[in-house]
Amino acid sequence: MKRSVTVLATALFAVGLAGPVASAGPPWGGPPPVEFTVASYNIHAGIGADGEFDLDRTTAAIAETGADVVALQEVDRHWSSRSEYRSVIGELADRLDMHARFAPLYSLEPPEPGEPRREYGTAVLSRFPVAEFTNHDLTRLSTQNSEAGLQQMPGFAEVVVRARGALVHVYSTHLDYRGDPTVREIQVAETLDVLAEDSDAPQLLIGDFNAEPADPELAPLWTNLNDAFAEAGSGEGLTFPAAEPVKRIDYTAVSEDVDVLDAYVPDTDLSATASDHRPAVAEVAVPRDRAAH
Repeated sequence: MKRSVTVLATALFAVGLAGPVASAGPPWGGPPPVEFTVASYNIHAGIGADGEFDLDRTTAAIAETGADVVALQEVDRHWSSRSEYRSVIGELADRLDMHARFAPLYSLEPPEPGEPRREYGTAVLSRFPVAEFTNHDLTRLSTQNSEAGLQQMPGFAEVVVRARGALVHVYSTHLDYRGDPTVREIQVAETLDVLAEDSDAPQLLIGDFNAEPADPELAPLWTNLNDAFAEAGSGEGLTFPAAEPVKRIDYTAVSEDVDVLDAYVPDTDLSATASDHRPAVAEVAVPRDRAAH
């Protein structure tokens, strides 16, 4: 008994010399991070590389990614004959059994009274419940009114998802497509202003940026966010045009507290044919403790 007491005292003394035990959390390291898959996909209104509208094919291409959260661009809701005046986002949500939030950029009067409004914009599909949704404005040049000039217009979707205990801010964006980067420069600055409103939360900025990683207008993004493909990408990551891509213009960009586990662009028949872009997929891990406060 005396020897046991002596051994215990020696051990306690050694711990004292080593300093206090780390107080970062319980000995098992706290709750594990939440891991899930996201994708960016410009669906071209459901029109494939062959010019044909085929929502079955679009649905299959999204399902093929295995993504839990998908940021969509060029989404129609009763928009025009090109998508048969159907609610593309509504049908995709039903077919994939996912929550959907739609952020119309344009919302126009229907062709006949009593019919649904004609709408086009971005969207988010999520297997996780949605806690909040906002349709933010960005500076844009309208494709519906060429004389309007620069103006604030909606179509920048923000969804807060409850990802197994973690609250994660997911943004679906579609930056200006024109060769002149001026509008994209403005949009990037405005995007960072929006993200700054929730800078203490995990953030995923996902979408069609219409610019390549080294283009100067995207530089401010990379001072605040990490390019998922640059962090952990495999292959070249090229997304456009889908049949034989030569550009990487579709992204997931993550805040510092999000770890990127993998990033890739699928190389399948569906990814090459279902749209004029290929989807860009990323697997991420988000800390529960910070996200769920």
